[in-house]
Amino acid sequence: MLNADHYQPPRWLRNPHLQSMLASSRVRLRRGEQLLGATGALTHELILDGGAGVRLQAWHSRVPGIAPAGLALLLHGWEGSAESSYMRMTAARLLEQGLDVVRLNFRDHGNTHHLNPGIFHSCRIEEVVHAAGDVASRFPDLPMVAAGYSLGGNFVLRLALHAPKAGVPLRHVASVCPVLDPAVTMDSIERGPAMYDWYFRRKWTGSLRRKRALFPELADCDDTVLKLDIRALTGWLVDRHTEFASLQDYFDGYSIAGGKLAGLQVPADILMAADDPVIPFSTFGDWQLPEHARLQIARWGGHCGFIESLRGDGFSERWVAQQLREALAG
Repeated sequence: MLNADHYQPPRWLRNPHLQSMLASSRVRLRRGEQLLGATGALTHELILDGGAGVRLQAWHSRVPGIAPAGLALLLHGWEGSAESSYMRMTAARLLEQGLDVVRLNFRDHGNTHHLNPGIFHSCRIEEVVHAAGDVASRFPDLPMVAAGYSLGGNFVLRLALHAPKAGVPLRHVASVCPVLDPAVTMDSIERGPAMYDWYFRRKWTGSLRRKRALFPELADCDDTVLKLDIRALTGWLVDRHTEFASLQDYFDGYSIAGGKLAGLQVPADILMAADDPVIPFSTFGDWQLPEHARLQIARWGGHCGFIESLRGDGFSERWVAQQLREALAG
């Protein structure tokens, strides 16, 4: 089986910042489109029930004439979308392995800002669990697995934690570079190269502008707010659009660090890069996981990079597909 030790990028691709930047490059986006198109899969939109009136968009892909071995639900990272390069590339690899794929858009990601009046935040796990249950009910004959990247890697592990109680028949999950302790990640973004703060803040403020245009009642989201730094902007979100008493309470609400996953019942495979510049490897030191949750550590890869070639092919997408397919075969 493919494991983290198999990732051996060429020397010129061993810089973590280069890996992290190339992960969202146009080269990767084109490669994702190419690989997904080459599968011959047919894709159609799903509007999923997130509970309490919440609607979430997803895209279901299936290769005609193939009896699927299972169904894989994919979750993207913060300010990514179902159309992100790694989502398309992972979908392509899973379709090649004989699975159907559903790529979910979180609230306010992709072109879905109009679906719900409330603003996305990272503690909205209930609607993702509910949507996963909706997916399972639509394809009751297919065993279900799931995978996620970065914040989506955090969400997929929390989905696995909640799935048994919620009645979601989840067999296995795979997580790539999951956010463990959000407070530490915030510190890392602030202290790291300015490009990370610029990248995330640019995408987030653009999303909030789209939300404000659709829902004028969000008058508190004015241009002064949108000029705040990323910590202050997160503080505004917590104060105005969540029930958390403080920024730290909010971070604790979606942290999976320490022993928070000790009760995980669904088997999980987790891939982390030791040189990740966004999620410090030190945060994994006191992580308490059950025996059926396996952490694999690659020496290189940056943040959700794991790029293998000039074409933009990625190791992590192949790794996810194999972990999930092997889980279903077992």
